[in-house]
Amino acid sequence: MELLNFIFRLGVLFAIYGFIWGIFELGLKLLSSGRRKTLTEEYLIKAVKYIFLVDVTFLFCLDLEHENISTYNLTMAALVLLTYFMGKLQNKQNQLAMFKMMGNGMQPPVNNFNIKAEIGIIAIAIALFISLIFFPEIAKNPISIWFHESILNIEDTPIFGFIFKVIGFFFLISMLVKMMNAIMYLISGRPIVQATSSFQNFQNKKKEDGFDDFEELE
Repeated sequence: MELLNFIFRLGVLFAIYGFIWGIFELGLKLLSSGRRKTLTEEYLIKAVKYIFLVDVTFLFCLDLEHENISTYNLTMAALVLLTYFMGKLQNKQNQLAMFKMMGNGMQPPVNNFNIKAEIGIIAIAIALFISLIFFPEIAKNPISIWFHESILNIEDTPIFGFIFKVIGFFFLISMLVKMMNAIMYLISGRPIVQATSSFQNFQNKKKEDGFDDFEELE
């Protein structure tokens, strides 16, 4: 039960953090007059986003344990973070793959995507989380503390708090399904739930019909 509550609270944290960061990105977009970000700008911003999310998640673990570092909570938080980051990566790949297959050669609305850069910043984020175990004072910087306090304040508000708790519930269900899939894959080689999207089914049908013109994303 404690594990479920822990994952649920992380889901609420991620949802509120994403909401606050979305406001920040909207401000950047307004300041740049809607100019499309370059690939370097895209991943610099995403790296900063992931770094502060890692910091805030670490502070959340410390808060739960009254400043005592729990190896169990930190291990679970690291696994949830990794699953969350990889889920974001997979969603972006699926989004671009769907547009490429259905867009009839049109320019994708989002072309700032590089698989190596995505994996690189995920690796940096997880490495930072591990480093914070040995140097926890790094996470206690003014920006991370502000994020942490703002998230807790929003969580305690009647209306917004309830909305984000609903999101946290669905996040919990998603995490449980992914964990069960991983366990069943290790045991039997097949997941419980097949995460095949409709455009992937359509792609497979094209292959069966002899129209395999889908190129791999770089």
